[in-house]
Amino acid sequence: MPSGDPWFDAPYRAVHLGPTDCDVHRSADGSIRLRLKEPLLAYPRRYTERLVQWAETTPDQVFLARRPPAGPAIGAWETLSYRQTHARVRSIGQALLDRGLSARRPVMILSENDVENQLLALACTHVGIPYVPVTPAYSLLSKDYAKLRFLEACVRPGLVFASSAQAYGAAARAAFPRAELVVAGAQGALAGGATPFASLLDVEPGPGVDAAYDAIEPGHVAKVLFTSGTTGEPKGVVLNHRMLCSNRQQVQQAMPFLLEAPPVLVDWLPWHHTFGGTNNIGLALYCGGSYYLDPGKPLADGVQATVEALREISPTIYYNTPAGLAALLPHLRCDEVLRQRFFARLQLLYYGGAVLPRHVWAGLDEVAVGHMGQRVLIVSGIGSTECGPVPTTTSWDPRREPMVGLPLAGVDAKLTPVHDKLELRLKGDCISPGYWNDPERTAAAFDEEGFFCLGDAVTLVDAEHPERGLRFDGRIAENFKLSSGTWVHVGALRSAAVAAFSPLALDVVIAGSGEEIVGALVFPDIAACRALVADPSATLDAASLLADPVVRQHFQQRLDALAAAGTGSASRIVRVVIEAEPATLDSGEMTPKSALSAAAVLRRRAGVVSELFSSAPGPRVLCARPA
Repeated sequence: MPSGDPWFDAPYRAVHLGPTDCDVHRSADGSIRLRLKEPLLAYPRRYTERLVQWAETTPDQVFLARRPPAGPAIGAWETLSYRQTHARVRSIGQALLDRGLSARRPVMILSENDVENQLLALACTHVGIPYVPVTPAYSLLSKDYAKLRFLEACVRPGLVFASSAQAYGAAARAAFPRAELVVAGAQGALAGGATPFASLLDVEPGPGVDAAYDAIEPGHVAKVLFTSGTTGEPKGVVLNHRMLCSNRQQVQQAMPFLLEAPPVLVDWLPWHHTFGGTNNIGLALYCGGSYYLDPGKPLADGVQATVEALREISPTIYYNTPAGLAALLPHLRCDEVLRQRFFARLQLLYYGGAVLPRHVWAGLDEVAVGHMGQRVLIVSGIGSTECGPVPTTTSWDPRREPMVGLPLAGVDAKLTPVHDKLELRLKGDCISPGYWNDPERTAAAFDEEGFFCLGDAVTLVDAEHPERGLRFDGRIAENFKLSSGTWVHVGALRSAAVAAFSPLALDVVIAGSGEEIVGALVFPDIAACRALVADPSATLDAASLLADPVVRQHFQQRLDALAAAGTGSASRIVRVVIEAEPATLDSGEMTPKSALSAAAVLRRRAGVVSELFSSAPGPRVLCARPA
């Protein structure tokens, strides 16, 4: 990417990252294999071995911290040390064993991130009982609890945990009539015969806890994470102890700075998702660090609690989604105390879930350079529930390119030609053995050599030197054909569209399967659009703002430039609709990690798609003008 601003060429804060030397092998069938030369070092047999280690060697180090449930929102944190965490985990583990829970009667967690949630999860892994964290949306937004009923039939949990009987009780009783309901908080303990979580902490751990811990093998199931199921029934990805331990070791080798000082994370990412619940909390535990539960949300109207947390706690590594970083950026620009705290010891910014728009990336660089004269490296990788979840990462300065880097130590990567793309396929200790009680989909997920077929396409940064890394090139399954039979490669086209409409757009969904042309639904940044009008303070609703001639003209100019850059019908977006209604979690169009679900958007907004490709497009449709 050419230099376009003084921040792009600024030096970055030195950070200790792992080696990138790798072996490359090209096969006659066109596939390319990559493997890091650095070997994967030894890692624990069981996930909670590091909890035991830190409880012995750094017992007073803070592991978990949260805002007090009934206390002030600013200036106060409840903390649990490693010693306290270990003691509570052993007590809860005994209580679980006393109930006869096992792989046949696992534990299901319905609710949001909280200390009780994590203590229960750790107790399960400590005594060898699988647990299943579930998105709260299945309980709080559903009317018929259909997905919870599906999970009940698939998993048959013996115990179901929720943070509140008031919020989750109806769903739990409707979907899991045979399971014991355990809830946190006094109000829940008295409702409908639910067991108070505090009673689990009162159990005296006996020799059975240590025996169960000693019996755990690397291949034993630690937890099951169900995918969203936007294209069918959810799939239960099995994560065993080998996966959880090996991938944390792999990430630590890619980022050796994590062991130079205990890492500090301030994190909102949900634990029922693999990014937050496997990587982030797992990394804090593995490296003896501290994890502060961020009570905020990655939205303009929900980020204030994040800002307040970051004004008090300085992270050493910061994980977020592009939407979360975009919401935080305006506060970093205008809040000096926030900047001081945020950048005080920050080594790395890591984003996932979607492509980081270049204007957000540039804004983060600008703020960092303005504050301390240096950039902070912003990197990403490939994330997949089935892969630990981090099989590849970028361990160098990506220069604002959306790279996925190279395979981590111990991961074999194979780039296989599929529909004139290169699909990334992976093998290694961090790869899941398959799906819970689903042998057919398990078999279909692996190729004839035992490589997991990720479904993500990648391109080489340098075709002559594959060791220089990989770029994300979209999902194989999301690509489609026009009526001419020409393939549309959605990932690359979407990235180009997001860049072209920047900073006026948050995201774009590509449409046109079976059509003669390519179109797109654009989700605007309302604040950026409002800044274009004569009176930005005017209280125009979103639809009126987007209908303003000045705003439309700005989008029109960007559409014209985008269309002119295309080289054929499959690489040229010629029509767009600017959507006033945002995508939300409630509608199913937004995932829990604040990424758009293109399939859900196109399904729910089928009328907009029809309008987009009408032979006589309506007034909302912008059509590219001839160059």
